[in-house]
Amino acid sequence: MPAQSLQTDAFVLLKRPPTDSFQTLTVFAPEHGALLALQRIGRKSPATSVVLDLFDEVALLLESSNQGRTWFIKEARLISRPVDIGRSYEALLLASTLAGLILRNPVHEDSRTAVGELLRGAFAAFAAGLRPDIVYFKSLYRFARDEGYPLKQQWFPSLPAPDRAEVATLLNRPLADQVATPEVVQRLLRRLEDYLRGHTEVLLE
Repeated sequence: MPAQSLQTDAFVLLKRPPTDSFQTLTVFAPEHGALLALQRIGRKSPATSVVLDLFDEVALLLESSNQGRTWFIKEARLISRPVDIGRSYEALLLASTLAGLILRNPVHEDSRTAVGELLRGAFAAFAAGLRPDIVYFKSLYRFARDEGYPLKQQWFPSLPAPDRAEVATLLNRPLADQVATPEVVQRLLRRLEDYLRGHTEVLLE
């Protein structure tokens, strides 16, 4: 059976320690969902001219000989690399948490484009260094909303009035203008996570 080829843009969401001459990655492609991809390392080739890293957005030429269970990276071109995420431990931790959330939850094909836009915006915001706690809160809310859960209709009205005001500010105000304390953001994040655990199929951990 001839090998399958696939050309797609994707985000690197998981990078495992290399074995032998290959780096194993899990990427999320807005057109195709999560894909397991192997990149050859250690010798010059189109696939290794860019050694891929976590949170990279890349254009890939992939090939599979096992009906798409595993893909080999034939060519890789970097679109963006939010390197400044690594400058903040909190940003790195929460960007990794968001990546894990996307991989843990099968994304319906109708939602994949929205998830790609979410990842692009969130990784850029994490790299900018402004309030990673709020970036994650907004990302989790947006992911659950875009998956069809009635947060605005069900979760939001269940909150006390002061919390509703805080949530509205977190969701609608630019990061540079946010003034909520980390303690407030953490409390509201716990409320959101409790709702998602009790009323949705979103897997948080």
